[in-house]
Amino acid sequence: MTHDNTLSRLPTYFISHGGGPWPWMKKEMGPTYDQLAAALADMPRQIGRTPDAILMVSAHWEAPVFTVQGNPRPPMIYDYGGFPAHTYEVRYDAPGSPELAQRVQSLLEAAGLPAAIDPERGFDHGMFSPMKAMYPDAGVPVVQLSLKRGLDPAEHLALGRALAPLRDENVLIVGSGLSYHNLRNFGPQAHGVSQAFGDWLDHTAVQSPPQERVQRLADWAAAPSARMAHPREEHLIPLMVAVGAAEQEPGERVYHEDAFMGGLVVSSYRFGAGAS
Repeated sequence: MTHDNTLSRLPTYFISHGGGPWPWMKKEMGPTYDQLAAALADMPRQIGRTPDAILMVSAHWEAPVFTVQGNPRPPMIYDYGGFPAHTYEVRYDAPGSPELAQRVQSLLEAAGLPAAIDPERGFDHGMFSPMKAMYPDAGVPVVQLSLKRGLDPAEHLALGRALAPLRDENVLIVGSGLSYHNLRNFGPQAHGVSQAFGDWLDHTAVQSPPQERVQRLADWAAAPSARMAHPREEHLIPLMVAVGAAEQEPGERVYHEDAFMGGLVVSSYRFGAGAS
């Protein structure tokens, strides 16, 4: 990527991306997503400049090896069910970046992490729903990067470390998941377990020194209510990538609700580059 070496490095983010195609459902959802939408919309101000591209690690793509999206014009993947008909026609026409895809593959392979490029892959809702709130005009190129099957925390922390140079190349690294993701226990009755896990997550992301933070994340399944909050951890693992890419730098909570969908505790975090 071409970049200006005088620019300071970008932060990294772990965002809670909400459910399905929510930005296109204001009429149906009312104010449910207003706080999340505002937090996502504030990210360009926090960053202070427009990235050359965004590398998005979404909970909704797993592959046998880390796989990066090489499609210059990615199509839409409507990977959700039971939503209004119009949400299967929504568009978020951000360009891809085959150049960034090649850069990511080379960084990973240099770090000893096998990596593939998928020339066909489209955008999933873990990307296009939050991006609609962050950059509504879809003007910033976006490349998605898969999780690796097995969802090993240490491997995804290592992935973040390998990607760290992108922060000095004006590429924004975003892990897109949810801090609480148990669709069978969603709503007011889940307040207690989401609070317990959310408190642990805050302590880990914001208060723990770097070495302790990495150790806590590697052992996340031992956290209070961990498997109640994440029966399967694909929505948490993008956090590991964001932390790995800013491993020695502080974290900050940039979005928080304690009564989302009637009672859920949910948060988003940024790491490095001015986080306090």
